[in-house]
Amino acid sequence: MHRVGSAGNTTNSVRPRKEKRLAYVLSDADDTKHCAGINCLKVLKSTVSNGCDYLFTGSRDGTLKRWALSEDSASCSATYESHVDWVNDVVLAGDSTLVSCSSDTTLKTWNCLSDGTCTKTLRQHSDYVTCLAAAEKNSNIVASGGLGGEVFIWDMEAALTPVSKSGEAMEEDCLNGVNGSTNSLPMTSLRTISSSNSISVHTTQGYVPVGAKGHKESVYALAMNDSGTRLVSGGTEKVVRVWDPRTGSKAMKLRGHTDNIRALLLDSTGRYCLSGSSDSMIRLWDLGMQRCLHSYAVHTDSVWALASTPTFSHVYSGGRDLSLYLTDLATRESLLLCTKEHPISQLALHDDSIWVATTDSSVDRWPAEAHNPQKVFQRGGSFLAGNLSFPRARVSLEGSIPVPVYKEPTLTIPGTSALVQHEILNNRRHVLTKDTAGSDYGKVSFEEKKEQLFEMVSIPTWFTVDTRLGSLSVHLDTPQCFSAEMYSADLNIVGKAEDDKVNLAHETLKGLLAHWLAKRRQRLGSQASANVSPPSVVTEGYQGGPWRKKITDLDGSEDEKDFPWWCLDCVLNNRLPPKENSKCSFYLHPCEGSAFQILTQGKLSAPRILRIHKVVNYVAEKMVLDKPLDNVNTDGTFAPGLGGHVQHSVVGDGSFRSGAKPWQKLKPSIEILCNNQVLSPDMSLATFFRAGWLGACGDRNHVPV
Repeated sequence: MHRVGSAGNTTNSVRPRKEKRLAYVLSDADDTKHCAGINCLKVLKSTVSNGCDYLFTGSRDGTLKRWALSEDSASCSATYESHVDWVNDVVLAGDSTLVSCSSDTTLKTWNCLSDGTCTKTLRQHSDYVTCLAAAEKNSNIVASGGLGGEVFIWDMEAALTPVSKSGEAMEEDCLNGVNGSTNSLPMTSLRTISSSNSISVHTTQGYVPVGAKGHKESVYALAMNDSGTRLVSGGTEKVVRVWDPRTGSKAMKLRGHTDNIRALLLDSTGRYCLSGSSDSMIRLWDLGMQRCLHSYAVHTDSVWALASTPTFSHVYSGGRDLSLYLTDLATRESLLLCTKEHPISQLALHDDSIWVATTDSSVDRWPAEAHNPQKVFQRGGSFLAGNLSFPRARVSLEGSIPVPVYKEPTLTIPGTSALVQHEILNNRRHVLTKDTAGSDYGKVSFEEKKEQLFEMVSIPTWFTVDTRLGSLSVHLDTPQCFSAEMYSADLNIVGKAEDDKVNLAHETLKGLLAHWLAKRRQRLGSQASANVSPPSVVTEGYQGGPWRKKITDLDGSEDEKDFPWWCLDCVLNNRLPPKENSKCSFYLHPCEGSAFQILTQGKLSAPRILRIHKVVNYVAEKMVLDKPLDNVNTDGTFAPGLGGHVQHSVVGDGSFRSGAKPWQKLKPSIEILCNNQVLSPDMSLATFFRAGWLGACGDRNHVPV
């Protein structure tokens, strides 16, 4: 354990440094599907005739996927994996750069036409990054907002420009608190704005984006016009803020919503703005006049997603009420296009169709007629949107309740069910889970199944789990993770002596990083082979922050900059941290009514993982060794009066030695009791102590035999 001195400590005392954690994510066998809700969508149109269009999806499972689209199918062509928490938004900067943001507080850039390698990680936010905005005609500018109330405007060209090695090292030191606080950031010497609307940044230790300062609370929505000259933001302050992204200066503040603003749109010129809010309202703003032109009471619950037609004449909206609406901004005529089983989180227009993402792991494509929306209204069933959210009176033009225009999507990209419940079983090797599809155990409930799988064992808690990403994430922290041991016989490990102790975390790490170790040996010139399993590693070293990668994508070059030092020490050197005393002490004495005088006069000490049958073997050995075999009855039981004693004995793993001793062939019958109950031979001493058996066996831990 490394130790660092406390700040201002004059007594030379030290405090332990919290070590980095290693985790691994057990994904679904079908890695081409998302396993949690979809938070963001982005369509990339092909620039060549007959080329393939792509849809990018970002999920709560922490990954992005690229889908190659055709008329009647969508196939996963790449998975982008590096974020360690939910992916919240994604935008395109130019023709080939994909920018994503996450609850892990980072932005990441990718070559959107590559196989999924992260090209840059941008760290500036202090809390979850919730939203992004990009300028369609100025691919150099991207804005980001988050729960810390921060809005940053990024010059992507400058952000992606490699810095000198020394500068990069200094930047990483700053990011990791080497030169001060863990939240310290690299400093710039000068920031200037050029006349070409691009942001130029002159730095000495790395790029720092322009900050748009003014939000006092969380930011949930951003939008930018095509040229990148106007930016709008909204969040829990219930106001729409307008900025000049070239300087980060405030232009105006628009009030009207009564709850959190969740979605924003700007027209191509930057004059008109649409906002959707948790107050269930959609508002149209004229930024030139600095006023709200219209309010549309279409939804019955929070509005989470907006998309407009190319001419900004109609708006598609979805949200918590599971409904997708199309509204004519001029006539206020609205139409219910479809309803979903889950809240709608994001929309993306694609020609005359619209992709709809929900809190489910699947994505649907529905007809939209974005280039001629009046065709949809000709089907009938429209109503006039009110201008007050309470009461939400809908006056149908045809005098009937709105009925969805479309019943089924034209295409569905299916996902897998997310895990929503978990329980670590008391054998500390299995985890029981339940997904959104319900239990997989027939008519047996989760609790009933847990009871069925219960085992009377006691093993220290050496890992923790969560299902935040929709799949099972297993977390290992040192030194706690090295506290659990078992015998190889209990784990059914072939090729090891049954009395060999196996550290569960050690074996887990060796199996998890077998591929990395094989690659490392190949780089060093030796040959190695390994059985590769599919999890993703989530961890961090002393440099660069947390990262996530499939174990099959590790190339062997990773070292202490990438992995925790204790993990490498375990896998490469087979060294484990010092652990507390893993033995327990107890006394044995004859059962009431037995003719045995005494078995031991001293305290016995044994490993906590020792099974009761080993204690039985120890008793048998001590009772018959160096005693005449006449004392053994023909039925294999021990004759009265036989006894033995040993002071301060140690019941070791090899107490019951193999060999040709005659007494072993006679299979003596010995039972260990506590509180007049026979202990199972398979019970460990740890289970015996933990289950509270000794409370009935006397204050001195006396165990009857």
